[in-house]
Amino acid sequence: MKEYTVVPDRDVTGWDVTLEDTAPVDHFEMKSDAIEFAEKMAKENKPSKLIILDQDREVVEKREF
Repeated sequence: MKEYTVVPDRDVTGWDVTLEDTAPVDHFEMKSDAIEFAEKMAKENKPSKLIILDQDREVVEKREF
C-alpha cells in the first residue's frame, strides 16, 4: 500500500506532498491544494493511504483509498 503524506515544509511557508516519507513529490503554497493533489494521487494508485499533518507535524487525518 502506497502512503502519501501532506506535511508542512521546513519553514512552514508551504506544504509538501511526499510518497513513502521520501523526498517531496510536489510543493504547494496552500494546504488545500496539497491535499487535493495528494488525494488525487492516492485514488489513482489504489490501494493507498493519505496522511495529513498540521503545522506542528501532528497527524490530523488519515484516509484510505
